[in-house]
Amino acid sequence: MLRKERTSSYQQFIDEDEDEDEGNGQSPDFLDDATDDLEHDELDDLNNLDEPNEFIKPNEQHKPNGSVTQAEEDIRTSGLSMRFSKTCLKNVFTVVLIFIYLLLTAVAAFLAYQTISDFFQKLHNPVMSVTYDEVDSFPPPGIVVFPGRAQLLSCRHHNHDYIPPLVDPGKPQESDCEILNVTYIGPFKNETEKKAMVVRGPSDVKNKELIFMQFSHNETEEDFSAISYMLFANFSDLKNSANKSKFMRQCERNHSIRSFSGGFRTWVKMSLVKTSGRNTQAVEFREESAVVKFNDKRPQSERTNQLFFAVFEWRDPFVQEIRLIVTANAWNSVAILCGVFMALFKAANFAKLAIQWIIKMRKRHLRNKLRELNQMT
Repeated sequence: MLRKERTSSYQQFIDEDEDEDEGNGQSPDFLDDATDDLEHDELDDLNNLDEPNEFIKPNEQHKPNGSVTQAEEDIRTSGLSMRFSKTCLKNVFTVVLIFIYLLLTAVAAFLAYQTISDFFQKLHNPVMSVTYDEVDSFPPPGIVVFPGRAQLLSCRHHNHDYIPPLVDPGKPQESDCEILNVTYIGPFKNETEKKAMVVRGPSDVKNKELIFMQFSHNETEEDFSAISYMLFANFSDLKNSANKSKFMRQCERNHSIRSFSGGFRTWVKMSLVKTSGRNTQAVEFREESAVVKFNDKRPQSERTNQLFFAVFEWRDPFVQEIRLIVTANAWNSVAILCGVFMALFKAANFAKLAIQWIIKMRKRHLRNKLRELNQMT
């Protein structure tokens, strides 16, 4: 009897426990579900530990439901803003450097252009170098006189700027000049035959040698009375020339013709100028003339003929030499251009590296942003 009562009492206790479990809404599988939830939470924690996150401290514990506190959110926001500010500052600094190098590149290109322009300008516009050489004597020049209808009365050499007083002016006198008479056709269009009287000029500049010439011309047939003359470098060139007419045509083509008037004494002072160009060399005369009125003391009946007086003398014992010098130096230009091109190459290389660095930082920023988004989801 006692055994049966114990058995029935135990069975009744078990039934009451089952009724209480049913009253609480819990099934017998509750422990299995709890175990499964715990295992999933541990796996999530392990996965979160495997992924690096620089904004979560190592001693912080992950919440089972994945919730984030306000402190963690503030730390993450401040870290993102700090990273963004550093990246923005680096990008701004890089852009500023690129603009500086672009400005330097523009300046280098302008310097290259200016250097090349200056080189060609100096190459096509040489400068003049003037030197003076002192000599004791000059080669005797050729004095070409076109007397026309005038008559040569006298031609004499004198020294030391001294001309003796005139004796019987208007009448032929003795002459000691070397004279060549040349007839030729003028070098220009519609030129007729010309008769030239070429006189050997003075040479002894140390003793101030001069030549004094006197002409007579009937002025009643013309409105103006003048005698033309021309100078060339060396009388010996004409004397030794095989074709004197051709030589005179060439001289008239290359030299200017001047004149002296009647009733005056024209004193011509000559200076020799040699010009050396790149491939040519020219010789010319520079003249200074002084005119003095002649006081005609002849009887009135003899004044129908106009008298002409001309004096030719060297001004000073210096030969002026003008040389054309090209100041453009190719080596200086090449050195400047090498420096400019090196600067351009460095600027281009820096710009290339800067652009590559910007692209790399952009990719890194996008990759970090994508990683943060994955962590938040």
